[in-house]
Amino acid sequence: MDHSAPEFAAVAEQGTILQCQVGSGVHGITVKDQDDRDEMGICVEPPEYVVGLRRFEQYIFRTQPEGVRSGPGDLDLTVYSLRKWMRLALDGNPTVLLPLFVPEEEIVREEEIGRGLRASAGRILSRNVGRRFLGYLRAQRDSMLGRRGGRHTNRPELIELYGFDVKFAYHMVRLGVQGAELLETGRLTLPMPEPRAEWLRELRRGEHTMQEALDAAAEQEERLTRLLETSPLPEEPDRAWADAWLAEAYQRSWARRGLLPV
Repeated sequence: MDHSAPEFAAVAEQGTILQCQVGSGVHGITVKDQDDRDEMGICVEPPEYVVGLRRFEQYIFRTQPEGVRSGPGDLDLTVYSLRKWMRLALDGNPTVLLPLFVPEEEIVREEEIGRGLRASAGRILSRNVGRRFLGYLRAQRDSMLGRRGGRHTNRPELIELYGFDVKFAYHMVRLGVQGAELLETGRLTLPMPEPRAEWLRELRRGEHTMQEALDAAAEQEERLTRLLETSPLPEEPDRAWADAWLAEAYQRSWARRGLLPV
């Protein structure tokens, strides 16, 4: 399926309820000349894509053509259907959760339903967060080390400069820190507070060794594992609430846009 098709672009444009930055800029870990801009949107697709034969899960827009790496100044945008976004969020997907916590200045577009969604973070989070952040941390480490089928890198220039892919290393440590904060508090501070943010910027500039990054990740991995047993978050999210909220949100959006049958 071509997620960049004009049909999906129109669905995303007409139905977006929330759109914001989700890349390194929102974390406060931007390093000059390394980052493109990543944005995420959430949209309510029309009725025929929910109860009819058509299907919409996401729309993808990239400044660069498929197969070409994005660079500074490029935009990568993914707009999920609200239903798909909710499934991923209830499962604790690290990137998908970011729109719940980005500061107001990072929001590109927000409708009433989007504001309601951001206000509902406490109903969406569970200890699934810890399990997913832990899995993503380990995947970034495996990729950095090139093991267990990890892709190792698509950024050979970083290995040439620093001896290892510092972007994998940064994500590895960041995921541990942020996953632990979510498990402990049910909130995520964006941008990341100091001094941790500066340490991660230093890591991205090659000012820490790979072993230092691995040690920092191991510390966070241990912390996450412990919090999976002690976190105040519920073991599972409130899926009954999510079902009811989604049904009401879709009906409100369709009514506002004149899409409900008369």
